[in-house]
Amino acid sequence: MHEQMNEQTKAGASTEVGDVGLPEDLARADLYGLIARLFHRPPDQELLDQIAASIPDGQESQQDDAPLSKVWHSVVEVAKSNPAKAWHEEFDLNFISVGRPNVVLNGSFYMAGHLNERPLVEIRRSLEAFGLESAEEVTETEDHISALCEVMRYLIAGDDVEISNLTNQRVFFNDHIRPWYDELCDAIEDIPEMHLYHPVAALTREFLAIEGQGFDMI
Repeated sequence: MHEQMNEQTKAGASTEVGDVGLPEDLARADLYGLIARLFHRPPDQELLDQIAASIPDGQESQQDDAPLSKVWHSVVEVAKSNPAKAWHEEFDLNFISVGRPNVVLNGSFYMAGHLNERPLVEIRRSLEAFGLESAEEVTETEDHISALCEVMRYLIAGDDVEISNLTNQRVFFNDHIRPWYDELCDAIEDIPEMHLYHPVAALTREFLAIEGQGFDMI
């Protein structure tokens, strides 16, 4: 998936990553980057075409039984079957609102019950320790799922090994993503009309569960 999903995102932290590392780590970084991108803004047709091309025509049925492979096939299917306009409409209807949207994408809401609460402060402290800051053009706060996934991408594939290392990945994930990602995925899957983002939520849940299991083994 690395070659197909190499789009850079600016979802909340100003980060630079390289392309040198173990293939499995680059694949992890790419998947974090893709999840960040899909929750930051609706995919354009170019990205949907890239996702669709990750499984060539005629090979759709040649999936293994691994849960992550199955949910990835589901994402590919909705990418192939639905134009960018449909994704844009579903994204705006459910994630964007003057008041509270149908689905909140910020960790503070799930961890503290309100936006801009203590979890956001703790995330900002972590980013400060990493020497990271929000990109100027980003309007979302640092507890947005896109921003957090983008930080994980940097901690996996960044060039500074003093910051981008397994210890920081584990601590950041356990502190700022693990406590609430299941509730976010539940919130998306509880809205029947969100048929495009249901597979995205399933991919997010499965991938982050695997990440958690991996960190538990350290």
